Amino acid sequence: MIKTTKTKTYNTETATVVKKVACGAFGDPTGYEMTMYMTPEGDYFLYTNGGAESAYKQEKITSYTKANAKKWLEEN
Repeated sequence: MIKTTKTKTYNTETATVVKKVACGAFGDPTGYEMTMYMTPEGDYFLYTNGGAESAYKQEKITSYTKANAKKWLEEN
């Protein structure tokens, strides 16, 4: 998945996975996954996706500061 803002492009194909968290089994309508990525430039973003009844019904990329990424990594 690719998301482009005014100044940055986030691409799950070219970024490095830092940590992945999966909740539920594949096909579970309440299941979801969250994956923290780091771009080659050192920027962080969170990719989320899930089942129809989950908190992450649609694919989404959210940019994170280094400090917020560190906090997310410690909490997950």
